[in-house]
Amino acid sequence: MSLKRKFAYARKVLPAATWRGLQSSARRPVHLIFALADHFEPAIDPQDGYKRVPLAEQERRLEWWAREYPKAVEQWRDHDGRPFVHTYFYPAEQYNQGLIERLAEHCHSGWGETEVHLHHGHPTADTADNLRRVLTEFRDKLAFRHRCLAAEEGETQPRFCFVHGNFALANSREGRDCGVDSEMSILAETGCYADFTLPTGPWHAAQTAKINSLYECGLPLDQAAPHRKGSDLEAGRPPKIFPLILQGPLLTDLDRSARLLRPALESGAVTRVNPMSLARLELWKRANIRVHGRPDWLFIKLHCHSMDPNQKDAVIGNPFRKFLDELVSGAEQRKETLHFVTAREMANIALAACDGRDGDPGEYRDYRFKRFRDLPVTTEKAGPIAVAVKG
Repeated sequence: MSLKRKFAYARKVLPAATWRGLQSSARRPVHLIFALADHFEPAIDPQDGYKRVPLAEQERRLEWWAREYPKAVEQWRDHDGRPFVHTYFYPAEQYNQGLIERLAEHCHSGWGETEVHLHHGHPTADTADNLRRVLTEFRDKLAFRHRCLAAEEGETQPRFCFVHGNFALANSREGRDCGVDSEMSILAETGCYADFTLPTGPWHAAQTAKINSLYECGLPLDQAAPHRKGSDLEAGRPPKIFPLILQGPLLTDLDRSARLLRPALESGAVTRVNPMSLARLELWKRANIRVHGRPDWLFIKLHCHSMDPNQKDAVIGNPFRKFLDELVSGAEQRKETLHFVTAREMANIALAACDGRDGDPGEYRDYRFKRFRDLPVTTEKAGPIAVAVKG
């Protein structure tokens, strides 16, 4: 990144990120609601992000993961008796029926849920018509063929959560890796109720100035980057603009900055060089991501690339297991009630808070958007849904 772009990013993000880093984390009793957005790409080549490994290697990776992940996490449970799960955001442009069948089986066994991920607009800009087609076709395959995704009670329209490849949501990366200004409107039209893309990696051009927030887009959905501004979710005020923007933590890690003699940002990325730890947990709590008016429910959305072989220790190895052990065994002493949730469940809990619900957030995992596979079996494919566009 050029010095000019770094300066623009620093001016946009660092003041709020540093202010948040200076705050102390909550010492009162809190409910911690954890979701891990896994940018799940069995074809990933760690040496070149635009290449794909052979199908046989993708199958081997997925089979190994489905066999070993339950062994790694089954002994540690949250307050509700649930294991630590992933939400597997699978790339639409890499759809493979056999791979999704195996992933869906893993999820239906209780180890997570599958949602929609998409890389597009590279090397040339995508179009609105093509984006709409890709999202609709992938959505329907996941829902009707693999019984993934969600729906509202009494509806046949599949609904989904979304992560944008390369973080370029709604053409927010200076025209790169997307190309569709109206992407947010198309997401709403095709059934997306919550976006889990943000935050980006540090120094990324697509990062918004609005950070550490759960909110509705504040600009018209048919324009580029309408999530640059927005209204925070509030208890007692049901949201009207979908998809909701559910961000993970983004704040300055002052201790690491002092060691490195340069700004170091905590972005919730689970990586080999920065695995989960109790020290990072304090930063995630310090981000104070919540529905306003419900301060005892803290939302911690993390992200990873579990199919990258270089990240194996961070997502399934000893550092990860050590963190889970310390997280669960010390929760009572830290006055924390833990809830391990999927992206869908996190969105449902946020919506319950907006409707004024209180008490145990674990009771609201299925509050509005139900698992598609739990609804009456149908092969009907629904058309577009009504979309509220603010403008």
